[in-house]
Amino acid sequence: MALESIARSPWNWLVRARLGTESDGGINRHCAGATFVEAGERRGSQQGVASMADKHDKIDRRTHLKLMGAAGAATAASTGAMSWGVASSARAAIVAQRGIDPFEIHVSNDELKDLRQRLAMTRWPADTPGEAWAYGTDRAYLEGLIAYWRDQYDWRVHEAELNALDHYTTTIEGQLIHFVHQKGRATSSLPLLMTHGWPGTIWEILPSVRALSDPAAHGGAATDSFDVVVPSIPGFGFSGEPAEGTDVARTAELWAELMEKLGYRRFGAYGSDWGAAVTRELGARFPDRLIGIHTPGRPPRKQRDPETDQERDYLERTELWSVDETGYQRIQGTKPQTLAYGLTDSPVGLAAWITEKLRSWSDCDGDVEKRFSRDQILTLISIYWHTRTIGTSVRYYHANGLGSSRKWRGSRGPVRVPQGYAQFVGIPARSRAPRSFLRERPANVTHWSVFETGGHFPAIEEPQLLAGDLRKFFRPLRAQ
Repeated sequence: MALESIARSPWNWLVRARLGTESDGGINRHCAGATFVEAGERRGSQQGVASMADKHDKIDRRTHLKLMGAAGAATAASTGAMSWGVASSARAAIVAQRGIDPFEIHVSNDELKDLRQRLAMTRWPADTPGEAWAYGTDRAYLEGLIAYWRDQYDWRVHEAELNALDHYTTTIEGQLIHFVHQKGRATSSLPLLMTHGWPGTIWEILPSVRALSDPAAHGGAATDSFDVVVPSIPGFGFSGEPAEGTDVARTAELWAELMEKLGYRRFGAYGSDWGAAVTRELGARFPDRLIGIHTPGRPPRKQRDPETDQERDYLERTELWSVDETGYQRIQGTKPQTLAYGLTDSPVGLAAWITEKLRSWSDCDGDVEKRFSRDQILTLISIYWHTRTIGTSVRYYHANGLGSSRKWRGSRGPVRVPQGYAQFVGIPARSRAPRSFLRERPANVTHWSVFETGGHFPAIEEPQLLAGDLRKFFRPLRAQ
């Protein structure tokens, strides 16, 4: 694809991480065997991350400026604009030496060749009777998707698109953290931390990043600009293997330290799925750092028995959804390693597991490609495949005790900062809760929007709607 075509692509979002080499046969483990590109030279693998701070003594001007950007350096102090506690350029230079390194994706040719061979040698199970998708991923659809992956999908095109935003890695308390840090176009940009869920990875967040960091180019006002930080939860995509017990509470602690490391003393936060839980944890435990949080869904309701037919119908549909659509939580929450062997070794098995969730959880009316193109679907699957992280990503359910008898370690305390909610009610089975259930809302719920389209992945399903809602929610909070 020509550069001008990439610039026009709806997937004009990126990362910086080099995975594998031509001689190593691919990636040994997610980010193990990765090389870090700094000042035009190849850096060491994951084992060298902790000592990277020692290697910043001599860097070229371009790398120095990029690292200062990663550290949150801004000129707002000289212009009188609000800086949100962003460090001075001198402090940013110091922060830059704490092991924050540019990260660029490159999957080796050997790795891609191995994938094509595996796809060509697929052993298909017997097809199921009855309606398509009734037993899980439809074989006819999957066969078409796999044929496209093998013969037409061009990873290099999407690798180039991924390598267009500013991505970095750093180590926090022994854990390798990958993150996107896209600076806003305005000097008064508000820091916004955005956390993904499962199975989305950063893939589900990145389509919204440009509209948030450069609103003037996407139908908004320059004054609504954000400095966007999108970290990969440990065990997902380009972050390292999670330490034992890395759950929602621990992730919130890591994120608070990451934002401090970047020089942001106060910031806003958004998250969906697991990211919503992390975001609420931040709002409950770090009220001095958060100016507000925004999550998809409805505000919390006071628990009581239903009083109307509409309320009873809503609870019945919610229960049916739980029965039909959350079985995956049981295996991921109790025996994730058993699942990991098959999904890590079989690209077809991985594709089936992920695609079924995209179809079930999006506003696609049963046709997953109404919401996501084949290339979008396969880019998400490829991120898991090439980083070997599907097993460690599902381990997050085990760490959080979801689907099992283990206790949740999260604070479960009340959120103590302003809250905004955006409901995307495009999935009929998960339609909105009756307003009668939500008459008594917490006083700090200052914003609640309802959109008729979109599902579980609003940042990629409806990026413009979500970006506009985030601008609206945070606009009055910028003066705090």
